[in-house]
Amino acid sequence: MRAVPRRLTLAFAFASATIAVAAAFEAPRSFKASELLTPAQIKGPHYSVAPTVKTEGYLHVFDLTTDYGPLEAEGKAMLLLRENEVGSLAQLDDVSKSAVFMKAAGTSVLNVGKGVASAVTDPGATVEGIGGGIKRFGTNLGRKAKRTGDQAVDSVGNDDKKAEGSEKSTTDKAAAAGTGVANSMLGVNAGARRWAQKVGADPYTTNPILKKALSDIGKIDAAGGIAAKVVVPIPMVVSGTATVGNLVWSKDPEELLKINEQKMKEMGVSGDTIKKLYLSKGFSLSLHTRLVANLGLVNVPGCADYVATATEADTEREAAFFVESAEMLMRFHKTTPVVAILGDSRAMVAKTKDGRAVVLLPVDWVRWTEPYEKAVAEVEARAKKELGATKLELQMTGTMSAVAKKEMAAHGFSVVENRPSTFEVLKASAAAQK
Repeated sequence: MRAVPRRLTLAFAFASATIAVAAAFEAPRSFKASELLTPAQIKGPHYSVAPTVKTEGYLHVFDLTTDYGPLEAEGKAMLLLRENEVGSLAQLDDVSKSAVFMKAAGTSVLNVGKGVASAVTDPGATVEGIGGGIKRFGTNLGRKAKRTGDQAVDSVGNDDKKAEGSEKSTTDKAAAAGTGVANSMLGVNAGARRWAQKVGADPYTTNPILKKALSDIGKIDAAGGIAAKVVVPIPMVVSGTATVGNLVWSKDPEELLKINEQKMKEMGVSGDTIKKLYLSKGFSLSLHTRLVANLGLVNVPGCADYVATATEADTEREAAFFVESAEMLMRFHKTTPVVAILGDSRAMVAKTKDGRAVVLLPVDWVRWTEPYEKAVAEVEARAKKELGATKLELQMTGTMSAVAKKEMAAHGFSVVENRPSTFEVLKASAAAQK
């Protein structure tokens, strides 16, 4: 038998090793809703979740059928928010049919179902309008994108070039640019905020059906007289809104923006970054407030830079990732004091007093992929070099595949799964108060 040349043998060995490494990367998979959710989360009085859940990236994608049209929720946290909003719509629907409301409203009519027919006819438009979006949450957990400039900020916020007599408020400028925070404020008066609080909803919601219902009832009951007469069940959970107290319900939008701006200045956020966050397409005023409030409660080196990173959010789902990361940081800081967070990083990486670098990820599922491997290697190197970390840890709200856990251990990370999300923390707190 003819001998195989040594160089050829080594080439085969190298190729086999390469294939073995490539085989370690995992493909997307689907889950059963029953694996991920409780029976009450799968089916409620006014909604039901499809049995199959696709998971192409870090977030499960749920298909939700409701009395008010089909919805898509990217991530478990977003699903629980949408289900909570369906409950709020049902309460408003019940209120609109009550004798007390009809008597007090006189000739004014609140039709919560108006606009639902078109949403059902064009479910794609509903999904896109509610922030599910065709653009999925990305795979980049590393450094923020490098931008050459921001013409929107320059055109909206250049205070040195104001024409005399043409000064506008921050909200007017942002609204003129057609951006997230300003758009979320349109149609939200004191009456709408009052009723949002009454039914446990976000007054600056991106759900167009709920937003219209709140806007309509806010106009009918601008003075608040009807709200004082109508009794609705006290909502058990009010999503992430409760993390910032009653600010989004009680404060005028312009006043709330000023409060947020002051908190950012106290963190050392630059004026340019403050303007960029106002203009970020993904942020509603509520998400804006939650991000600033939670980072402000920690206020360690790196928090200001995380605000700058968050300005990249182009969708509500991306903005929610940054907000939920900040909320995880705040909860972690309460029990384990944080001394700094890694700058220029989409993933929240906190340094503790004992020298640990703890990655806080509000995601549903992690499998071992090439982008994730790259992110882990980058965080490992930067945490040691820039934070001086001696130990590495990752905490996540979801779960991780067995392959990913093994690879994380090889990189020196311990992994903690199933950390409570903001919604779950609020639910537990509300239950304890009953």
